[in-house]
Amino acid sequence: MATSQTADQLVGILRETVVALVRRDGPDLSARQLAVFLTCYLRDGGHTVRGLSAELNVSKPAITRALDRLGELDLARRKIDPLDRRSVLVQRTLKGAAFLRDLRGIMGEAGVAMKKNPAPARETVSARRASA
Repeated sequence: MATSQTADQLVGILRETVVALVRRDGPDLSARQLAVFLTCYLRDGGHTVRGLSAELNVSKPAITRALDRLGELDLARRKIDPLDRRSVLVQRTLKGAAFLRDLRGIMGEAGVAMKKNPAPARETVSARRASA
């Protein structure tokens, strides 16, 4: 995807996606929370606070706060690792999978809108979703 689109188009897609997420009913995640969420859902493996902290280069307390919020929204949950009871694993949830599916749809719509009309005055994906 990134090779066929310019940086301006990708930033436009990001903007359209963030605007759509903010305007819709549902969780409003910070950039850090979204980074933790996407890392857990798009990268395989048993995710831990320590591992997420290292991968994202963010402090463990910041990861813990992001996971607290994701847990409140039922987008992720923590579980004691049965093999190492000192470690806590981050698990995906059905609601989190649905959020990721919605996010993919919003980004897809934003990508199509950017290809059809890359001018800044075009109708936004979020405006179309709000009127639907």
